[in-house]
Amino acid sequence: MTIVIAWKDRSLSHFAKKLGELNAKFPRVAAQEVNKVGARAKTQVIRNLSKQTGLPRRVIVAAVGDPAQARPGKLSYEMKTRGGEIRLKYFSPQETLPGVVAKPFGKKTLYDGAFMKGGAFPQRKVVARFDGHVYRRLNKSGTHITQVRSNVVIPVEMTQGATLRAFEVIAGPLLQQRLYKVLKKLVP
Repeated sequence: MTIVIAWKDRSLSHFAKKLGELNAKFPRVAAQEVNKVGARAKTQVIRNLSKQTGLPRRVIVAAVGDPAQARPGKLSYEMKTRGGEIRLKYFSPQETLPGVVAKPFGKKTLYDGAFMKGGAFPQRKVVARFDGHVYRRLNKSGTHITQVRSNVVIPVEMTQGATLRAFEVIAGPLLQQRLYKVLKKLVP
């Protein structure tokens, strides 16, 4: 002998229908919202990273590249960058008598003994193979040279300071607000 007890109510069936609609639409809509918020956060990250490092915006945009966007089943927006210390070429270097002045971290810094051109002062000549890079001699004769770097590492700078704060201020609260609106619209 089997006893089956079922409770059927119009409000429950309406609720079940709404949950079914939510289950069908929410993953796609949530991915769209994550991508919208991610794009806004990326704009803020690029803006703040440019100020924080002293690099031109175009260099930061190239370094950050295209993010891995969210999709149903994978609700994450991933900005990836890689690399080491940036060369001084990208920080508006200018050669002076004591060395080269560049602007890493947005501050003018003198790199004593560094050079960008060949010859003796004041008749310095541009060397084509230097390609705008800044060099330092490794020995007295100048036969061994190396490129000067800035101590700016984009992946490190991306995860600290004003850039990190901008991402946290934009992404978390805005995503929560937008997803709440979507849920409210899908399940009134």
